[in-house]
Amino acid sequence: METPFQFKHFCIKQANTAMKVGTDGVLLGAWSKTSDNTVLDIGTGTGLIALMMAQRSSLATIDALELDEAAYHQSKENFTNSNWKDRLNPIHSSIQNFSPNKKYDLIISNPPFFINSYKAPEKTRSMARHTDDLPHQTLIESCKRLLKNDGTFSVILPKTEAYQFIDLAEQNELFLNRICKVKPNTTKPVKRIIMEFTFQKKEIRSEKLTIETDKRHVYTKDYITLTKDFYLKL
Repeated sequence: METPFQFKHFCIKQANTAMKVGTDGVLLGAWSKTSDNTVLDIGTGTGLIALMMAQRSSLATIDALELDEAAYHQSKENFTNSNWKDRLNPIHSSIQNFSPNKKYDLIISNPPFFINSYKAPEKTRSMARHTDDLPHQTLIESCKRLLKNDGTFSVILPKTEAYQFIDLAEQNELFLNRICKVKPNTTKPVKRIIMEFTFQKKEIRSEKLTIETDKRHVYTKDYITLTKDFYLKL
């Protein structure tokens, strides 16, 4: 039996999900702005980011959308076992078929990112990693439809896909306001980019983050500061 992933204030069971707890989700959940109102997590998977949002804001109500049935049930279980179950709402649906009677102050997503590449043989893992079921154009259009006029959309992607995404978002009148370029360690190039978009075009706030020093599993002060409220060992 797979061991659950224990954070400081919640636990993630993930045996039935294709995509396990990973650094990308933790980075996005810790770096993104929060909201004390309505939050939508698109492709919640285990429910990690939704739980992080609930921990960070005592007032937020979070709708967590998941297409894969097994992952939906897993996130529902993780929400039920948390301290914030009354504010977490798992929803089994694609974003394309999701039509709520409200708009959101914050939309957040750790989306599929491989556009044209080899697919994993396991169908659910492939769905979680590749854009076939959630093309970036569809994600952006959905955010445009569901985001409040003064709302924020946060997302994390690999470097190449990120710059394509920024251009695509701007074509749809969602403008980059804040960006963080993430390096795995001091010797490697930028691998991930975290972004915030709004309908308002503003001066872009640019940040940098390095996860590890030149030694394996020795984390930088900036990474520890960002994630210490969540990881048990930090």
